[in-house]
Amino acid sequence: MIKIFSVAFCIFLFNAGRAARVDTVSIYSNAMHKEMKCVVISPTVLQEKTISLPVVYLLHGWSGNYSNWIMKVPELKKYADEYKLLIVCPDGHYSSWYFDSPVDSTMRYETYIGKEVPAYIDAHYLTIKDQKARAITGLSMGGHGGMFIGFRHADEFGACGSMSGGVDLNSSRNRFDVMKRIGDTIQYANNWKNYSVINVVEKYPKDSLAIIIDCGTEDFFYDINHALHEKMLRLKIPHDYIERPGKHDWIYWANAVKYQLLFFRNYFDRNK
Repeated sequence: MIKIFSVAFCIFLFNAGRAARVDTVSIYSNAMHKEMKCVVISPTVLQEKTISLPVVYLLHGWSGNYSNWIMKVPELKKYADEYKLLIVCPDGHYSSWYFDSPVDSTMRYETYIGKEVPAYIDAHYLTIKDQKARAITGLSMGGHGGMFIGFRHADEFGACGSMSGGVDLNSSRNRFDVMKRIGDTIQYANNWKNYSVINVVEKYPKDSLAIIIDCGTEDFFYDINHALHEKMLRLKIPHDYIERPGKHDWIYWANAVKYQLLFFRNYFDRNK
């Protein structure tokens, strides 16, 4: 009996030691001359250093930070193992909206997330260094960032997505520090058009993107997400669109991210 218990305990320890690993790294931005933290979730198979894997960049929402996703959804470790993905959660500032701000030169988060973070990850982890092995998505402000950066940097990302994204900035005119990032609606009216995902999608990149959009029907961003879906249908832009009961909260996002990761895994498999 003791021997059986010892064997079982050793198996448990072996499997526990092979779980996905969570690192917190610091990534320097040349564009902003500062260092920021980033969570990197490495699946077990990557730790064996025998295989290179695709990467999903997962962006946090307004008022959040790099640690939000792993703290709120610890199941990401299981998903990294299940889907064999490297999951990267960079810091996008309290309210950057993932822009290179046209009114504040110290805020260059489009460059940081779209270029500098992937360059660091490719240099320090066993990744497949190809746009067809990178995806970017996020929640709320990060949902806008996932689509905004995905469309504008299709040379870096082959797939993009959004969960409950603030995809039309006009819906947040007096909220969430958007005006601080792109200016007022009179002097800088063009910024409100040019920096909104609902207009950015009109410039569909020549390198086709795999796109997934997800929003709850009780979410305060529901109407603009549905409008984005309808516009993309009119423009004949291929995409997956999901709406189901849910609010603008972690209960919804913890469920949504599982399906978005599966969507990206299927995309990566098609493009091996």
